[in-house]
Amino acid sequence: MLQITDLSARVAGRLLIDHASLSLPTGTKAGLVGRNGAGKSTLFRVITGELASESGSVSIPRNMRLGQVAQEAPGTEESLIEIVLAGDQERAALMAAAETETDPMKIADIHTRLFDIDAHSAEARAASILAGLGFDEEAQARPASSFSGGWRMRVALAAVLFSSPDLLLLDEPTNYLDLEGTLWLENFVARYPHTVLLISHDRDVLNNAVNSIVHLDQKKLVFYRGDYDSFARQRAEKIELLQKQNVKQTEKRKHMEAFVARFRAKASKAKQAQSRLKALEKLGPLQAIVEESVTPIVFPEPDKQPASPIIAMEKIEVGYQPGQPILKHLDLRIDNDDRIALLGKNGNGKSTFAKLLAERLDAGQGRLTKAPGLKVAYFAQHQIDDLRPQENAIEHVRRLMPDAPEPKVRARVAQMGLPRDKMETVADKLSGGEKARLLLGLATIDAPHLLILDEPTNHLDIEARESLIHALNDYPGAVVLISHDRHIVEATVDRLWLVDEGTVSRFEGDLSEYKKLVLSGGKPSKATKTNADAASVPAPIAPIEPSAPKADLRRQSAQARDRMKPLKRKIDKLEADMAKVQKTLSETDRLLADPAIYRNDPVRVVDLNRQKAEAERSLQTLEEEWLGLSGEYEAAIAG
Repeated sequence: MLQITDLSARVAGRLLIDHASLSLPTGTKAGLVGRNGAGKSTLFRVITGELASESGSVSIPRNMRLGQVAQEAPGTEESLIEIVLAGDQERAALMAAAETETDPMKIADIHTRLFDIDAHSAEARAASILAGLGFDEEAQARPASSFSGGWRMRVALAAVLFSSPDLLLLDEPTNYLDLEGTLWLENFVARYPHTVLLISHDRDVLNNAVNSIVHLDQKKLVFYRGDYDSFARQRAEKIELLQKQNVKQTEKRKHMEAFVARFRAKASKAKQAQSRLKALEKLGPLQAIVEESVTPIVFPEPDKQPASPIIAMEKIEVGYQPGQPILKHLDLRIDNDDRIALLGKNGNGKSTFAKLLAERLDAGQGRLTKAPGLKVAYFAQHQIDDLRPQENAIEHVRRLMPDAPEPKVRARVAQMGLPRDKMETVADKLSGGEKARLLLGLATIDAPHLLILDEPTNHLDIEARESLIHALNDYPGAVVLISHDRHIVEATVDRLWLVDEGTVSRFEGDLSEYKKLVLSGGKPSKATKTNADAASVPAPIAPIEPSAPKADLRRQSAQARDRMKPLKRKIDKLEADMAKVQKTLSETDRLLADPAIYRNDPVRVVDLNRQKAEAERSLQTLEEEWLGLSGEYEAAIAG
């Protein structure tokens, strides 16, 4: 059992954990959650002894083995399989001892222990872990020095997983994994036989891999049983109950204070007044309700959407070296309202495809046509390093808006979701999440028609990820998304494209089917995966047919739209109704985000929460009807 008692910890003079306590039973798999900067990684450092606590204690059984991913990825000439095998220090020591020991009794003891720890299957287990994290048999035999830093971090993760510690500490392990690696790790942690404490901002991982949540909130540790959705529900109920209690206590206090004020001076009522005073003292202060609001992310809307397709590809090949294409046979189109997620393992070409769309790479062969005046925004995590470290957000934006007045520049920074006190903080002092917000804002400053996001969530906490989801759903342009976070994919896109075997093709299933496919080690079948260069490719990734006259294609499309006008009007009406409800929800959220309302008008808080619940139910009903009609409309147009 991990026992934390009355623990306080401070970093750079800032108190992050204040007299916090926690008991984590053996075998528990817990997700450690909390806002960025709350002190989650600090808690890990205290548990491992890297950081001394200010007070309190951390107690673990004497023989419990702790495991944590090394901060520096291995870069030696050893092969990956050798590095992972060395991760189990006991096995490595026993194997070395078996080579040199001469005492028959000790040799027997060594081999007995090797049998007990299942050493004979070690290489197979190590290879299985490496394969799950994206390394095939050939890669496992290569030296670590031949891989980039992100891939080396996977090796470090594989080593600690292979060592099978009694207490496994994982700090945002999915930040350097693709979706396929994340799915494998999620399954591995769920089946792990020992105790796990996992820091993650990935809702799906926290819903599927752990059985409890530890919330670091207001410098305290609060334990919840169940997955993340269960935690969110329990916390919401707890806050609602606290709000109701505070309303009742406020009313009771007002009544008592009024009685005391009226009768305190009257002899006949003096005893009752004194009794009320004592009761008031017993009531104590109101319990604080701290629900940190998240500044929304807003993407500027383009003035006018170009006609579809905004991008059309015919027989495109693209790569980094002449004559060595990474992707080929690309016959694709992207429409002005497409929401596309790219699936596929790291190294298959997802980022290459994104760079092609963003004009960071030129096509080696084929024809790529873009709509006139098309503006494309491209975001990739590595671009965070391109920020000017000694310039603040306002200075970064002013470079791109040199003729704009100061209020307009500051207003644009505010749209990025940076609070006022962070606007003038130099980039070097911003957190990872704040840098990501700034970079997103800079990338979209020209109100693009197409937004390309390559792993945008790595530095965002759960609340900021939800804000990004709302921003993407409010954004009227097209989106191409690469992300290992299934929650954001499922909440924002409606098409899945698979980057695999040197091309890009449509994936006909949903993410649940893709997860089953990945975990089973299978390949998309012909029924699931359609080659993009085949003549039978269905919409929306239908190949461009140069032989068909453009006028005929436009005429056929117009005739199809005319036939479906009544259905389209219903869909448009539903979209207008949804926009109204969403506007109501946004206004309600804005009011509830103001801490003053909980102090000044708690009754209204209850009414606003009721209005919000009704609006959310109404929106769900509208969305379900809209989805049904939209599917019918798209099927009719495609037919």
